[in-house]
Amino acid sequence: MLRFLQLWMFIFCLAFTSSFARPAPFAMRISCGARQNVHTKPTNTLWYKDFAYTGGIPANATPSSFITPPLKTLRYFPLSEGPENCYNINRVPKGHYSVRIFFGLVAHPDTNNEPLFDISVEGTQIYSLKSGWTSHDDQAFTEVLVFLTDGSASLCFHSTGHGDPAIVSIEILQIDDRAYYFGPQWGHGVMLRTAKRLSCGTGQARFGVDYNGYPWGGDRFWSFSRTFDQNSDRPRSTESSIKQAAASPNFYPEALYRTALISTDSQPDLTYTLDVDPNRNYSIWLHFAEIDSSVTGVGQRVFNIVINGDTAFEDVDIIKLSGSRYAALVLNTTVTVNGRTLTITLQPKEGSHAIVNAIEVFEVITAEFKTLPEEVRVLQTLKTTLALPLRLGWNGDPCVPPQHPWSGADCQLDRTSGKWVIDGLGLDNQGLRGFLPNDISRLHHLQSINLSGNSIHGVIPSSLGTITSLQVLWQAASSVDMSVASLPMPSKLCQLLISYWICPTIFSTVQSQKTLDRLTSLLRLDLNGNSLSGRVPAALVGRLLHRASFNFTDNAGLCGIPGLPTCGAHLSAGSKIGIALGASFTFLLLVTCSVCWCKRRQNILRAQQISAREAPYAKARTHLSRDIQMARHQNYGNARTAAENGPILLS
Repeated sequence: MLRFLQLWMFIFCLAFTSSFARPAPFAMRISCGARQNVHTKPTNTLWYKDFAYTGGIPANATPSSFITPPLKTLRYFPLSEGPENCYNINRVPKGHYSVRIFFGLVAHPDTNNEPLFDISVEGTQIYSLKSGWTSHDDQAFTEVLVFLTDGSASLCFHSTGHGDPAIVSIEILQIDDRAYYFGPQWGHGVMLRTAKRLSCGTGQARFGVDYNGYPWGGDRFWSFSRTFDQNSDRPRSTESSIKQAAASPNFYPEALYRTALISTDSQPDLTYTLDVDPNRNYSIWLHFAEIDSSVTGVGQRVFNIVINGDTAFEDVDIIKLSGSRYAALVLNTTVTVNGRTLTITLQPKEGSHAIVNAIEVFEVITAEFKTLPEEVRVLQTLKTTLALPLRLGWNGDPCVPPQHPWSGADCQLDRTSGKWVIDGLGLDNQGLRGFLPNDISRLHHLQSINLSGNSIHGVIPSSLGTITSLQVLWQAASSVDMSVASLPMPSKLCQLLISYWICPTIFSTVQSQKTLDRLTSLLRLDLNGNSLSGRVPAALVGRLLHRASFNFTDNAGLCGIPGLPTCGAHLSAGSKIGIALGASFTFLLLVTCSVCWCKRRQNILRAQQISAREAPYAKARTHLSRDIQMARHQNYGNARTAAENGPILLS
């Protein structure tokens, strides 16, 4: 019975342990420009071949630092392919991620300058490369902690006119959902960009995998510092194990706490200074473990932590707070930095020296509101159907980051939905040669459309009339077939417009009076330079007295208002042309018949004249023939008499 009970307890414990075993985090690593998957030493890390890019050109890479992954290719994005280019990576599980991007240099003899460009993640600008980044190893990449909630990740690179963005690798590494929680502001609407991650004391720069770190830690890169200032501190290290280092949710590597910097007698304060961008919030994480053999109990080392002159923590006693020696302690605070320098000072109170093992500094970035996904999809459809040139880009989010909106798309923040919407399209004189799709009606917040100066073909879709917010439609000088008679659009659209520009588009027919009668809210109607005809509706004539502006010039067929011909017996241009053509045809027919009759008459008269000239000769011949015949007849009679009587001479 006891053995049976022990067996069931073993099975239960095994099942319990298995149920709580944590699966490996999601990891996606892309070798930009690579045509096949790559494995890198010494960890045999898998890098997927290049995919999910919107454009750019693959090329050989020149390593910009020794910490850059040992990959041989990159992808760069010339300005001719647009000011923004992106990687849109799908099938990313919902979660919290560390996104890391390594920059590179194109291996080309004519490319010597380091490119400077901006990077955005999920529509939020996180970093701008600074001049000289190739000389600093920890500036060869940028990293941000972000929540990805829609099954995809969008990483975009924005040209600033200082070289072509060039990307060596992209890493999307899942971390714990509660990692780096820093207070009430933390959450889906906040990103943490790594400004500095520093290991203090002896050692060298390492990634998390080099520390044998827990996978859910995100393979963090730690630069190192053997000193903050010459002769102001000294390194210290230990081989002892460190308790509580790999605790959830941050899972720091134990080896991080085995080295430290300790202040000296000549300089009791331990001070670290970092250059930062001004007027930003920074989340600071300070790591401690009492590894100094000279400190063995509570109260032997106590210090204050002062950040930019303000005391952030008082009476810090590592052993007291962590519970023992060789135990990890992490302190976190968030501060606002108005200047360009972040200064962290550890000031001893008890004992003569301060100690620190590692420092992390993150810039707190408020995530931008994104554009409604449906409207982004519509703009991508327009990009294809209108045949937008590559130079316009139109990649990523059209409205954010606000520093790099799409050219030709106007945005407005919808406070109700917390999303950006498209309220205007200004694509005039862009050399467009496509057509307007029906999907344009799904831009429900459009107030103006300007497609003038292009070569757009086809008809304006009838669905455009369902956009209730449309105020300005300017289709000037575009090759659009506006055959209104066969198009249901205007009867809907004209009920909506506040200002309706169609000047001077090529029209083939005039709008019906019923359609224009419905323009109850019309303020401006410009139809000059078209081929319209017919009476201007009475409703419009009445509105001329109510500050509405109209322009009907250069339409020869219009009538009914001052400045235009009067209506009534006037024939339209088409009618006049028809009558002229009919009259011309009748005239030509009459002329042809007259010519034929005259020719026939002349032939008859000529025949009669010829007959008249030949009549006497014919009569003489007739008489001669008759005399000859009569003479022959008489001679025949005389011959019989002679025969009967016999010849006279022979008698």
